Amino acid sequence: MLLITGANGQLGNELRLLLGDNALYTDYAELDITNAAEVRAFVNAHRVDMIVNCAAYTAVDKAESDEEKAYAINAVGPANLAQAGVPLIHVSTDYVFDGASCRPYVEDDVPNPATVYGRTKLAGEKHVLENADTALVIRTAWLYSSFGNNFVKTMLRLGAERDSLNVVFDQVGTPTYARDLAAAIVKIMPQLKPGMKGVYHFSDEGVCSWYDFAARIMDKAGLPCRVKPIESVDYPMPAKRPFYSVLNKGKIKAAFGVDIPHWEKSLDDCLKKLL
Repeated sequence: MLLITGANGQLGNELRLLLGDNALYTDYAELDITNAAEVRAFVNAHRVDMIVNCAAYTAVDKAESDEEKAYAINAVGPANLAQAGVPLIHVSTDYVFDGASCRPYVEDDVPNPATVYGRTKLAGEKHVLENADTALVIRTAWLYSSFGNNFVKTMLRLGAERDSLNVVFDQVGTPTYARDLAAAIVKIMPQLKPGMKGVYHFSDEGVCSWYDFAARIMDKAGLPCRVKPIESVDYPMPAKRPFYSVLNKGKIKAAFGVDIPHWEKSLDDCLKKLL
């Protein structure tokens, strides 16, 4: 049986829509992945034969003052899942890089996380690859969905409340619809062979700034809110944001035949669900 952890998040909910009754879905209430004994007992009791780990501590700013909890969920939890003895697909993040690059990151680029969130996610990657016999780490970026809390839903809410909005233009990446990542994972699962290990990058195609993304959301939603570009220094946050988060997807496309849509098309698809 396939197990989806972190099933109440954006990606977990999208996988639930695609997989239906063909998987078990857990969140913290059903399975505490930071408890090794609980993980082993659950996997054995339910005859789990593959795990997709969507569970994560994703409050990037809060993690700066809550490192112990972030490490438990982002590093200890994946280690426990990796030691369960079944193939594991683990979802990670662009935050393992510092964002200082000027070309799309490839999987072999040396990580250099600049935040607690990034450091704990990188530790999780290492635990997965060291402890599992069969494991894929899939890094993604700028995830949004019709589920949960995310940039698209925040912009729709603020755009309806305000006449104007300031959004940073000097942070560049690729908006990624969680449905697209879920579809890629579903396509990859049957191709996962025993002993296969590796890191792969996935985001939607194209590149934009947060300002471009926000402006396009307002335009497509028909909201009159004016989006104004500002620099990151004008909007300080506890956790440093990467200035450049573009991921090179060549490896995952070549290895698994994954088709990746442009972010604007996927934004249209998501907005149809939200508007």
